[in-house]
Amino acid sequence: MSRHSITEGHMRAMLDVIDEARHDKGDEVPPRSLLEGLGRLVPCDLAEFGEVDLPTRCFFGDQEVEYGGHYPVPDSEIWWRFKHQHPHCVAVERSPGGLEVSQLTDWMAAREFRNLALYTDYLRPFPNMLVVPLPTAPGRMRMYTFCRESTRPFTERDRLTLELMRPHLYDIYREASRRRQTPVRLTLRELDVMRAVAKGLSNEAIARQIVVEQSTVRKHLENVYRKLGVSSRTAAVARVFPETQ
Repeated sequence: MSRHSITEGHMRAMLDVIDEARHDKGDEVPPRSLLEGLGRLVPCDLAEFGEVDLPTRCFFGDQEVEYGGHYPVPDSEIWWRFKHQHPHCVAVERSPGGLEVSQLTDWMAAREFRNLALYTDYLRPFPNMLVVPLPTAPGRMRMYTFCRESTRPFTERDRLTLELMRPHLYDIYREASRRRQTPVRLTLRELDVMRAVAKGLSNEAIARQIVVEQSTVRKHLENVYRKLGVSSRTAAVARVFPETQ
């Protein structure tokens, strides 16, 4: 058997984690049991899930499970200051959910990584991190992250486990998100505007498409933001069209 293969026992454990999460009717999105189950499948010191809206710099939906001890919450301003230092951080911003499961050391040598301010001031004490990006809207990042204090990297089996499970992780996220959302009534014109926003059109292009003034488009967007309780176009699209997010 190849050292990179998944055993029958491990596959059953993966299916058990997925089944448990699908039956978890808790309020968290995604179900917290999913993160706990993944941490059992992929040995780590810290397992995390989180999302960030890049235009507004808002973090939300954060979850974590600590296995190696208690780790203080780092200052997010440090991440914004130094995230450009690592090529993976740059790539995941430009390809929301499109990257494969990978370790940070796949993108940069461990010794070089540990010399970055991003590591010494923010990510320390975790020299090894395995990242699972999930699909999301442009301008957003949504991912699971598994961290180890040890210099021993994650194995190919760890990576393959999460790559095989990733479509299910996304489906479970969407199911939980739909259960949690309270229906919001938008007018037909507000829906027209949001469909255009979802296509990436600017306010000027939307105004031309639906034959109104740009000020009217802005007013429609303000009304949508107020009804949804959001503050950005990407967040509004995620609420109105969750099936595409």
